[in-house]
Amino acid sequence: MAQTGGAEAPLIIAPDPGNSRLTRAVTGTDQSGAAREIRVVEERPLTIYLNSQEIVTAMTIGDYPGYLAVGYLANQGMLLASDTLTGVDYDEELETVVVRTARATDYEDKLKRKTRTSGCAVGTVFGDMMEGLEGLTLPPAELRTSALYALAHRINTMPSLYLEAGAIHGTVLCEGDRPLVYMEDVGRHNAVDKIAGWMRMEGVPAADKLLYTTGRLTSEMVIKTALMGIPVLASRSGFTAWGVEIARQVGLTLIGRMRGERFICLSGEERLLRDADPATAPREPRRAGRKGAEE
Repeated sequence: MAQTGGAEAPLIIAPDPGNSRLTRAVTGTDQSGAAREIRVVEERPLTIYLNSQEIVTAMTIGDYPGYLAVGYLANQGMLLASDTLTGVDYDEELETVVVRTARATDYEDKLKRKTRTSGCAVGTVFGDMMEGLEGLTLPPAELRTSALYALAHRINTMPSLYLEAGAIHGTVLCEGDRPLVYMEDVGRHNAVDKIAGWMRMEGVPAADKLLYTTGRLTSEMVIKTALMGIPVLASRSGFTAWGVEIARQVGLTLIGRMRGERFICLSGEERLLRDADPATAPREPRRAGRKGAEE
C-alpha cells in the first residue's frame, strides 16, 4: 500500500452532484420563516434478483444498480468467487436488476434467517454471514500516515452529493494516496456494495487497497471489508464494540475518528508507518458552506 504519486489523478468513478436524477429541489421555510429552496437526495426502491429468485428490495439513490446488486450478493455469500456471471440486467421502469449465473442457485433457507442490523436504509445481514470469516487471512500491507492524511483531505474537499444535499454516506476505494472509486448512497452498506460489485465485475485486486467510509465502523462494515479482502478500513466517524472485536479477530486495520491531524487505530496497528508529523496534516475544511440539510 505504498504511495502511488498520483494523488491528483482523476477518479475512475467520482460523485456526480450535478446529476439531476439523484436530487430534487424542495422548498420550505427556515428558522426566520423565510422561503428557502434546497436540494434533497432521491430515494428509490431497487429489487435484486439472483437468477429467478427475488432476494431483497433496497432503498438507493439509483445510480450503478448493477454494481450494487453484484456487490450485495457477493457480500452476502450468495455470489461465490467461483461463480461465472452470465448477465446483469437492469430494468429502469420495473426498478429491478437480475444477476444471472451459470450455477443454479436457491437461497430460500438463507433468506429465512436474515436479521435486521443497525445500518441506515435497509441494511440486512444474514445469520450465517460470519461463516465467511472462518480461516480468513487478510494480506499484509503497509499504510503510510502521510498517504492517510492526503486521502482524507482530498476526499473531504472534492465535490459530492454530501456537500450538495447531505443525508448521504460515501465510501471510497483507495490505493496508496490515490482515491480510485467514490460511491455515495443513502446507506453506507449500499455504497460499499457498489464498490464490491465494481471490483468483482472489473477484476480489481483487493490486497493493496484501503476502504474509506464516512459512516460508522460497525460489525457489518468490518465484515464486508474483510470478505472483500481489503486489509484497511478507515472512517471520519466512530466505532462499535463488535466492529472492533471482529476487526481484531480477522486482522483488519481499523482507523476511525479521522479529523484533521487526529485519528484512532483500534486494530491492525502493525500496518501503520508513521512517516508524517501530525502537525503538518491538512486541516479539516469547515462544513458551513454545505447547501443541504444536516446528515
